[in-house]
Amino acid sequence: MNVLQIDSGILGENSVSRRLTAAIAAQVKVDNPAAKVAYRDLVANPLPHLTGVHLMAANAKPEDVDGQLAADVAVSAAVLDEFLAADTIIIGAPMYNFSLPSQLKAWIDRIAVAGKTFRYTENGPEGLAKGKKVIVASTRGGLYSTGPAAIMDHQEAYLKTVLGFFGISDVEFVRAEGLNISAVSKATAISEAERTILGLADLKLAS
Repeated sequence: MNVLQIDSGILGENSVSRRLTAAIAAQVKVDNPAAKVAYRDLVANPLPHLTGVHLMAANAKPEDVDGQLAADVAVSAAVLDEFLAADTIIIGAPMYNFSLPSQLKAWIDRIAVAGKTFRYTENGPEGLAKGKKVIVASTRGGLYSTGPAAIMDHQEAYLKTVLGFFGISDVEFVRAEGLNISAVSKATAISEAERTILGLADLKLAS
């Protein structure tokens, strides 16, 4: 089994999402000792934001693309291949301003490629990345899973939508929220998330 672990939290060793993705990856390895884990840190090695020039370069002749742009296209290809090769993807996704870190959005823009992860048909769009499992470590400073603030959640809702567009229906969230309410709330949320990780279903997957 090939596992891809993605981190996008900007707080380094203070990042709760990074703590949770590490715990999920460790649990996957316990349940699947032969699993190969690839790791991408989108903060330490950020991907440039997508540009129109980049999109046009993907279909241009090699001789018409300068060296710097060619290198960027090559990085995109490597990121996409890494995603497509993974059976299970672990995504660290903290909520920033009701949405995703821009670093994570930049990664999504590099794997949202027509003909690779989705295609348009006469019957509408079809996801081409079926059969993968995604586990999202979702962290929030406030409470957004229920109550009046739920309408402001453009983090988990977006991830469900875009992953579903790629054809991925097996998406599981490990949530730690209320992290900024108080020290007690933070400790409780992390403890509950770590218990959830220990009890995650279907982590023993076929390689």
